[in-house]
Amino acid sequence: MNKVSEVGIDEVGRGAIFGPVFSAVVELTEKNKFTLNQLGVTDSKKLTPKERKLLLPTILLLSSDYGIGQSSAREIDKLGIRVATELSMIRALKKLKNKPSELIVDGPLLLRPWNGIQKNIVSGDSKFISIASASIVAKVSRDNLIERLEKKHSGYLIFKNKGYGTREHLSLIKKNGITKLHRKSFLKKSNII
Repeated sequence: MNKVSEVGIDEVGRGAIFGPVFSAVVELTEKNKFTLNQLGVTDSKKLTPKERKLLLPTILLLSSDYGIGQSSAREIDKLGIRVATELSMIRALKKLKNKPSELIVDGPLLLRPWNGIQKNIVSGDSKFISIASASIVAKVSRDNLIERLEKKHSGYLIFKNKGYGTREHLSLIKKNGITKLHRKSFLKKSNII
């Protein structure tokens, strides 16, 4: 049995003004980290949507375990983005079969509710294949949801802007009003509502 070497976690959608924040955790062996690296797994932001979608099945197949969690726009408004992000990460971690002996977290912020060993790595998705894999799993999962939400919330170009506060998206909010899935706490900061 190949020793489990790395468990990485990452989030996506933290800065969006629409929809949930997603987190994913991926557990990889040394051998499978090498394979995914050879296949071009890197920070999801450096890949095209098509590349991410093509890599996703292989990541899921080669991961020893993985989990996906999310926090809703309502939870983000109620708890604040940091606590909601941590909640989505804990939800992802609870889906793993076993608690990791060490967790590698993308970014500088500690995952405060996690009572295990953790390492914070700034730009971890460029340095650790497990975090890069988690970023791809989270990004494709969130993009798939956003694509489905586009059908229910047309008139905001949600799929085009992925729920982020582009100038176009903000002008469409002014024109059409806000939906239940818009983050009111973020829009107040932008003086939209």
